[in-house]
Amino acid sequence: MSSSCPSKLPSLLLFASLLACLVGASMGGDFLQDFDITWGDQRAKILNGGKLLTLSLNKDSGSGFRSKNEYLFGRIDMQIKLVSGNSAGTVTTFYLSSQGSTHDEIDFEFLGNVTGEPYIMHTNVFSQGKGNKEQQFHLWFDPTKAFHTYSIVWNQQRIIFLVDNIPIRVFHNSESIGVPFPTKQPMRIYSSLWNADDWATRGGLVKTDWTQAPFTASYRNFNANACVWSPGSSCTPASPNSVQDSAWQAQALDASGRNRLRWVQQKYMIYNYCTDLKRFPQGLPAECKRSRFL
Repeated sequence: MSSSCPSKLPSLLLFASLLACLVGASMGGDFLQDFDITWGDQRAKILNGGKLLTLSLNKDSGSGFRSKNEYLFGRIDMQIKLVSGNSAGTVTTFYLSSQGSTHDEIDFEFLGNVTGEPYIMHTNVFSQGKGNKEQQFHLWFDPTKAFHTYSIVWNQQRIIFLVDNIPIRVFHNSESIGVPFPTKQPMRIYSSLWNADDWATRGGLVKTDWTQAPFTASYRNFNANACVWSPGSSCTPASPNSVQDSAWQAQALDASGRNRLRWVQQKYMIYNYCTDLKRFPQGLPAECKRSRFL
């Protein structure tokens, strides 16, 4: 697992990163039990008795899967190793979503690039069918060399995006000032690998090199410390440990977490909708007035 950990983080981040790798080693959901392959025929495979899942993409199709359960708040962790080599034009996703035109959604998307150029990690939040809350980042490691843990903490106060247990983004519940926030719609976990060479890499200028196919992304150590939704039930723990380990229900950033968030956003953020005055000439969205480091 040590090869999964960032090697050049400031000392403030090193302990958190090592802890994330150790925590990741103790996880291990069963893909056979917890997920359904939803498209892609044989391009999606569950291996090693349910401990590993791979998605692949060729010129004919990509592939994807979703959770059998729906969740209403919780912490979701997934270890992913992204497509290696020339991944330009490909998009690998890991997200929560409900259904319908007024759906809620919490996104990680990984936009591929030519060999030697960094992936773009795209994040977004939808509520009641409306998104447009994008933040994008480069990563401080090569996400194709080893597995790294990508996490979503979703409670009634905020959504926290984490990479190897390092917070990269916080989206607060600002319903009090009229900003929709996902609180009522249960969501499934989804993931997919697909071709998006009309926009994914340099705005579509770089196309997918099909001579490199099949492209493959790998998943392991899924963990849902979350409330499983069912009609008439407010919360059923996803696992026996979920009741005891319920810190996510009020999870926020302490001083150390705010320092780590600031480090990531100052060094690795490449787009923030809250600073895009050209996109919002009539004024930035209301939630942008709150400091992103809180």
